[in-house]
Amino acid sequence: MSTLDSLGREFSSRPWGSYTVLDDTSAIYKVKSIVVLPAKRLSYQRHAKRAEHWFVVRGTVTAIVEGTTYELSPGEDISIAIGQAHRCENHGSSDVEFIEIQTGTYFGEDDIVRLEDDFGRV
Repeated sequence: MSTLDSLGREFSSRPWGSYTVLDDTSAIYKVKSIVVLPAKRLSYQRHAKRAEHWFVVRGTVTAIVEGTTYELSPGEDISIAIGQAHRCENHGSSDVEFIEIQTGTYFGEDDIVRLEDDFGRV
């Protein structure tokens, strides 16, 4: 469910945490702040129309891209190409946060193809 935060930005709560849309051109790029709760992870997914770049700002993020695991600390980043399977996991005891920059031709949530999901979503 999406709502607006106190600054009028799109905010969406998810079973793994939440995201806030920081900027959205709808045609060139979209920028989100993503918060992942302790012991949660996003679905293992891919996108047909967008690439993503993650920049960690808080906590240690476990990123899995095409089956390879990366441990990322604040100030570190990773790029995910269009079509690459990926997920983010939080194995810590406090929230993790990263900035996600999406580039491509379409940024809708219906461009998510879930390969695995802890919450039964398709």
